[in-house]
Amino acid sequence: MSVSQDLERFGHHLILGISGTTLSDDDKRALSDLKPVGVIFFAKNFLDGTPYEVWVESFKQLNDQIRQYAERQSMFMTLDHEGGRVIRTPLPITRFPYAFLWRSHSHEVAKATAKELKSLGINLSWAPVADIFSHPDNPVIGPRAFGSTPESAAQGARDYYLGLQESGIVGCAKHFPGHGDTSKDSHLELPILNLTLEELQIRELIPFKTLIKAQIPLIMTAHILFPKIDSDLPATLSKAILKKILREELGFEGVVVSDDLDMKAVSDMFTDSGTVARAFDAGCDLFIVSRNINSSSLERTYKIAEDFIDSLKKGSLDESVVDAAKHRIEKLLAVTPQYPVHTLDKNTLEEHAKLAIACSFH
Repeated sequence: MSVSQDLERFGHHLILGISGTTLSDDDKRALSDLKPVGVIFFAKNFLDGTPYEVWVESFKQLNDQIRQYAERQSMFMTLDHEGGRVIRTPLPITRFPYAFLWRSHSHEVAKATAKELKSLGINLSWAPVADIFSHPDNPVIGPRAFGSTPESAAQGARDYYLGLQESGIVGCAKHFPGHGDTSKDSHLELPILNLTLEELQIRELIPFKTLIKAQIPLIMTAHILFPKIDSDLPATLSKAILKKILREELGFEGVVVSDDLDMKAVSDMFTDSGTVARAFDAGCDLFIVSRNINSSSLERTYKIAEDFIDSLKKGSLDESVVDAAKHRIEKLLAVTPQYPVHTLDKNTLEEHAKLAIACSFH
């Protein structure tokens, strides 16, 4: 098997970030070599400060180019699009407030959001947040959560997910097994949560259980260390958390995706050989490398891909584990719609803006 075919094997498990509003030579090389199964967009991928028609046309060209270089007709075109501070798109795409404010509007907001995402060719939203706003000083979750109790967080997240799903957008519950009680930001360091399994069961796991029951197809891991459950490894690399709790106890059969491997909580670990194999063994199927936090360099992405290949060749990563992960991803991709990029009419966007305002009043 050639090096390029080997690299493509990792591409089946990769969601890759793109450097700007057009493809750089590095982007073209990575898309051609790795053929990632999906891409993740950020604010840097949209032409800001230009008329709606102009930036949409630019984004359409970027979408077309990505598919051309990746040589894939079907891809996961993804976006973190939650409301509040987690919005990447320029105006007039609706600025919904934080999920914490939506209350009874969650389902309605999801349907409006789905319509806007589809118009951008997006078919997978990294939402809903299934964390609970249980720690007042949480720097990373806070009002991104749907509620401050397990019940309110579960209800809001479920309503939102079902709204996305009914409208043809794939949803993802995050960040398993729960990021709501941390006082540290995993983008910057590794948070540690001294919760027991019993404590997780009566609080953090409830929204995830609700979403699994509603058949959510994707769950994202948290880069958090839970020493009372696994003293050595963060959730993304922990068999005790992903295999034992998520797969066995909660019965989740969908795709497990890592949070961004560029985040400081785990970025150094993933430069060590064998780490990607441990993540597969723990239960991860799909990996996000955003190129948005540490650097836009592709060196780390290639290093992880090469480590994956080495682990397979040495036998430290079992072919059957990779095949099972690939099967889960392909099964999801087969039912994921592919959308053309186009503008929405003014009336639709005005209706959505009214809904955003309604969410802010109770």
